[in-house]
Amino acid sequence: MNDLISNINKLHTTDMGLIRIKRNLNLDTDNVINYCKKLILDKNCNINKRGKNWYCELNNIRITINSYSYTIITAHIL
Repeated sequence: MNDLISNINKLHTTDMGLIRIKRNLNLDTDNVINYCKKLILDKNCNINKRGKNWYCELNNIRITINSYSYTIITAHIL
């Protein structure tokens, strides 16, 4: 189990990050953190660490997370 999964409850984002993720993923929910957690915890999610960030990819979505603070930086549709 990687550090991201074992620290999933530390996942958070900023106010600006919340707006950016909702816009980039066309989300109609205010619970962006739970949406991202669900994707990350999916058994088919591809998680890898490059430099200071975790990159989680599932269903043509990439979530970028700072590996030190567990802050969701952004998310994009690939």
